[in-house]
Amino acid sequence: MPVELVGYEAAGKMVEGVQAGAWDVAFLAVDPGRAGEISFTAPYIEIEGTCLVPAGSPLRTIADVDRKGVRIAVSAKSAYDLFLGRSLQHAQLVRAPDPNAAFELLVASKVQAVAGVRQPLVANAEKLPGSRVLDGRFMAIQQALGIPKGRDAGAKYLREFIEDVKASGLVAQAIEKAGIRGVSVAPRAPVQ
Repeated sequence: MPVELVGYEAAGKMVEGVQAGAWDVAFLAVDPGRAGEISFTAPYIEIEGTCLVPAGSPLRTIADVDRKGVRIAVSAKSAYDLFLGRSLQHAQLVRAPDPNAAFELLVASKVQAVAGVRQPLVANAEKLPGSRVLDGRFMAIQQALGIPKGRDAGAKYLREFIEDVKASGLVAQAIEKAGIRGVSVAPRAPVQ
């Protein structure tokens, strides 16, 4: 069967793609807000969601970020946008079209922090002298395979496939080969 790879600059655009019938299987973050349209496998990896703050920021910990007057840039409709939208009590989210645009809001001093995936935040910290990525995480972003709702036979096969590639060590080998830090193989899914 032929395969066509379809790339997306942001997770929110990928979710819009399922509504348009643009893809059959996707690698994306599990989130309850997406479960109405997408059936997910168990996660295959977990990625740290954290924050980047500019030089001289009084924000020292993840807990410090959720305060009145703090504006946090996020990539709209990303897993961390959806999570923070449900969990923040005091801080305000500022949504950008993609992770790069969210970072530019921090560079332009329009926000006090940018939330995202640790690896790109570490790379962006190198571009912004004195900035730092906060220790710890506000969430473990669970990456899984997704399939449009209603394709039950395909969803069952993908669930089995994900458990096989985790158990065989393939996922761990891919992480090591790519040299990715701050990512771990997700635990085995409970037997259903």
